[in-house]
Amino acid sequence: MKIGITGVTGLIGSTLAALCNSRGHQVTGFSRGVHKKLPSCHDVRPLSLEHPVDVSALDAIVHLAGEPVIGLWTSEKRRRIVASRRDTTRHLVQSMEGKGPTIFLCASGTGYYGNRGAEKLIETAGSGSGFLAEVAEVWEAEARVAAEHGIRSCQLRTGMVLAKNGGAFPLLRRIFSLGFGGKMGHGQQYIPWIHLADIAALYLYALENKTLTGPVNAVAPEECTNLAFTQTLGTALHRPTVFSVPEFLIKTALGDLSSIILESQRAVPKKAEETGFAFHHPTLKSAFDDLV
Repeated sequence: MKIGITGVTGLIGSTLAALCNSRGHQVTGFSRGVHKKLPSCHDVRPLSLEHPVDVSALDAIVHLAGEPVIGLWTSEKRRRIVASRRDTTRHLVQSMEGKGPTIFLCASGTGYYGNRGAEKLIETAGSGSGFLAEVAEVWEAEARVAAEHGIRSCQLRTGMVLAKNGGAFPLLRRIFSLGFGGKMGHGQQYIPWIHLADIAALYLYALENKTLTGPVNAVAPEECTNLAFTQTLGTALHRPTVFSVPEFLIKTALGDLSSIILESQRAVPKKAEETGFAFHHPTLKSAFDDLV
């Protein structure tokens, strides 16, 4: 296939582009910046809200671009987080209408479910409350419009991506290696997670598997609390995990952003498993053993 990817220079995008090439697919990258050659991309096209996106001769679009959610959630930051997802997704869908692509994969997040405690969350579970839930709901609503134009649309609700050289893991590794590892808050909140190799493989699987539509929980099969996450990482690094960061301190330090750490989403990959997707790292031990 000929596959267009936004956010192709990011952690997931660059890994997916390389994987697509290894499978014989051809990747076109979309960029808001200088349109120079990008790794693993056959060509690069501009991505701008000012003009229709050139999707000619492409079979599929994978939309990964968006304002990072990490950072102080000021009113302006919140506006950018929402607008970057809502407006660009809408623009891409409008640009695709009747122009060739028959597949549209759009990133989303398990934050869609809000703070749900120990409730098992499959793809049919309703949305929750809170800022990230609202963002995901708006984002997915724009992505679903593609289906009205006969385009197969999937929204991949992604958990924490574990990668050796990106995301949260390098910082966690440094903290735990110094012996300061420990649970966050009460530690019983569930952390939906997935290894980088698996999230890239799941995107490729969704591109190639016509039975996948709608929301897909892009998380590993093993359900994991913050406490279990802490203990497993400590074991992998052969370091103690005796520290504990109180909830009030996290909220004081991070404000509303603390919801990423303290809220619980026990998401399970029902659709991926039922359609036959095989995880490279289905357990946290396997993931950490690979990363360390």
